[in-house]
Amino acid sequence: MNASSIAFVGGGNMAGSLVGGLLARGWGAANIRVSDPLEASLARLAHLGVATFSDNAAAVRGADIVVLAVKPQMMRNACLDIRETVGVDRPLVISIAAGTAIASIATWLGEDTAVVRCMPNTPAMLQCGATVLFANTHVRPEQRRIAHEVLESVGYAAWVDREELLHAVTALSGSGPAYVFLLIEAMQRAGEMLGLDPELAARLAGQTALGAARMALEGDVDVIELRRRVTSPGGTTERAIRAFEQAGFRGIVETAMTAACDRSRELADEGASG
Repeated sequence: MNASSIAFVGGGNMAGSLVGGLLARGWGAANIRVSDPLEASLARLAHLGVATFSDNAAAVRGADIVVLAVKPQMMRNACLDIRETVGVDRPLVISIAAGTAIASIATWLGEDTAVVRCMPNTPAMLQCGATVLFANTHVRPEQRRIAHEVLESVGYAAWVDREELLHAVTALSGSGPAYVFLLIEAMQRAGEMLGLDPELAARLAGQTALGAARMALEGDVDVIELRRRVTSPGGTTERAIRAFEQAGFRGIVETAMTAACDRSRELADEGASG
């Protein structure tokens, strides 16, 4: 059991996922606190045995770790709520808000605040997420280890050495679940168009995506070779892959991810000027 105390500012879905992941990893409920203005959010988390607060400053007082789990447009006010307490207690601050740069957080909390910014994704709700983290220079090695432990409680976690790379991460894994959902939706609809029952088409599309992802992650063969093995010369898969390529599938993906990356930068600029 980890003896560190952790406070979440914001009690939404991602905070709830992290609380659940930490409890599953052996963190004591007595060491976890959550603040949120919505009674429904607090009631949902209180059932897990953690302490809940409507006051942000009260929730973070004395905590070793503070997780900022609010929407980007609420980040400034949330930080100002806890600025005085953070200045006294000097906790590690972890932000899971998209598009809010560490420079902005440090402006609101204090320039020498230890801040880790990370980009998780929605599969964290199933403890199957992918999160990338970046730490500013005030984060100590032990704090990096703890931040990694917190985010790894909901799936895979890795570090980058430049904050700028979080825009690319947002475009890939942050927004990526929606791309996969779109592909599953398209496969399902095509299956229905070809005559399959909608329920069967939906299950086959989803299960196929799950199985392919597990093969990509759990085996020792890269995805290029996995694709080659399924694509028999002259077969059905080869015909389908050729149709994808002729339609510019790779270019479409690159264009979409570049658009997401550009929007991430825009949001960061808007947050800095807000």
